Amino acid sequence: MIHYILDTDTLSLSQRRHPVVTARIRSTPVAEVAITIITAEEQLRGRFLQIRQFPSGLACVDAYRRLSETIDAFETLTILDFDAASETIDQLLRKQKPQFPTQDRRIAAIALANNCILVTRNQNHFGQVPNLTLEDWTK
Repeated sequence: MIHYILDTDTLSLSQRRHPVVTARIRSTPVAEVAITIITAEEQLRGRFLQIRQFPSGLACVDAYRRLSETIDAFETLTILDFDAASETIDQLLRKQKPQFPTQDRRIAAIALANNCILVTRNQNHFGQVPNLTLEDWTK
């Protein structure tokens, strides 16, 4: 059963081998940790942007390597969908917090819809969401 959702920043820290984040993920049963489809989208969009920025040379080779690593990582992660329940919560959050960043709002909606703890260090945004439980695994 999924208990924790890693936000995009936390997943990126894990990929960069942040020692505290990596240790915490390794000590948590894999069946309890997931990411959202929003995080998958953000990661892929970032990889595609890198490829466009470096159309040739070693930077291009590195950009494609990172895309491949990201795709491989997705095969081992549970990815939670943005489903009808998430959309309903997202609509409520949109009315309550119209200036809240869309992607963060959708990640929060998925966490609430699945009754999960969101793992993030972004207290500024996610801390505004009522009833959303947060943990920071960088400390």
